[in-house]
Amino acid sequence: MPEPRRSYTQPVQIPFTSSERSSLGVEWELQLVDRETRQLTSGATEILAELKPADADEHPKAKHELLQSTVEIITGICSTVAEAKADLAGTLAEVVEAADRRGLGVLCAGTHPITDWQTQDISPKERYAQLVEKMQWLARRLQIFGVHVHVGVRSSDKIIPIVNALTQYVPHFLALSASSPYWVGADTGLASARSKVFEGMPTAGLPYQLSGWDGFERYMETLISTHTIETVREVWWDIRPHPEFGTVELRICDGLPTLDEIGAVAALSQCLVEQFDREIDRGYTLPVPASWVLRENKWRAARYGLDAEIIVDDRGTVQPVREALRELVEQLTPTAKKLQCLDELFDVLRILEVGGSYQRQRAVAAANDGRLEPVVDSLLAEMRDGLPS
Repeated sequence: MPEPRRSYTQPVQIPFTSSERSSLGVEWELQLVDRETRQLTSGATEILAELKPADADEHPKAKHELLQSTVEIITGICSTVAEAKADLAGTLAEVVEAADRRGLGVLCAGTHPITDWQTQDISPKERYAQLVEKMQWLARRLQIFGVHVHVGVRSSDKIIPIVNALTQYVPHFLALSASSPYWVGADTGLASARSKVFEGMPTAGLPYQLSGWDGFERYMETLISTHTIETVREVWWDIRPHPEFGTVELRICDGLPTLDEIGAVAALSQCLVEQFDREIDRGYTLPVPASWVLRENKWRAARYGLDAEIIVDDRGTVQPVREALRELVEQLTPTAKKLQCLDELFDVLRILEVGGSYQRQRAVAAANDGRLEPVVDSLLAEMRDGLPS
């Protein structure tokens, strides 16, 4: 029997860049759609070329994503949610203006209601070409859009316990943000089809529950030495450490149609990380939820959205996620006051009142005999006007 090949690479050591406590950054993936056909349409290359400063290779806050029908906008390092929203709004206005000159509209949702992913062009970046070559169909069908929230953490000793503790809130974030009921013109029956599409990638999904930073380094050493990945950035967990930025990155949320909703999930993220950071300082050991409960709760949120009942302990006790979100807002209110994001945190309650995006999209389709073009129009209107009252 042949001996297995062994890797003799040096142990991986991953430096962690300390960040200002509870500093904030947000990434928002935007869709470009033809205003007449309502289909996703390439335009990112031309828009980004127009927007970039003359003395720079690219715009500092508007970037390519996998598809040429996508522009990702990002904030700088912010101290408050209001600052992050204002930062995004400034870049969004630039993108919207440039898109409008090309007959394109800008919207966001976890998926596009009608466009077939097979019609889409890949962005002209080497790393995207390599991704598609390696992952094939799994990568080519990634016509999905998300919101990522970074919250600063000062020490690598804290980051893994915080990631583990945050996983219990995966269903809360996913139910609140779910915005992808449709896939290639069909109702999937899910609140978040995006989350299930993305789970097809081998390093995506729920994070492994590691014991500490050294465990994360050993995990990365295995993946890198076996040529599974080349960099930490290829681990696309729902919640992950970002060593270069010194943040915990919450990647679970579907793409959100409005800045109001972005503010709500950013406030939840910032408050939870701040609370866990403070509990570590006080000597508490943060909870590590059972992995089987996490998996079931994520499925329930993806399937039922805000109507999900989630498991809240190892004994099988369930609670409506709406009720859990209301309790969480109440619990985090003192922290939100300290972080100056109380208004944005209370927008969680507004979303519960007006309905999540997946619910609003289905309501529009039902009012238009099942046609999905009006759903696209409603998403364009929400991007322009904000969360409906």
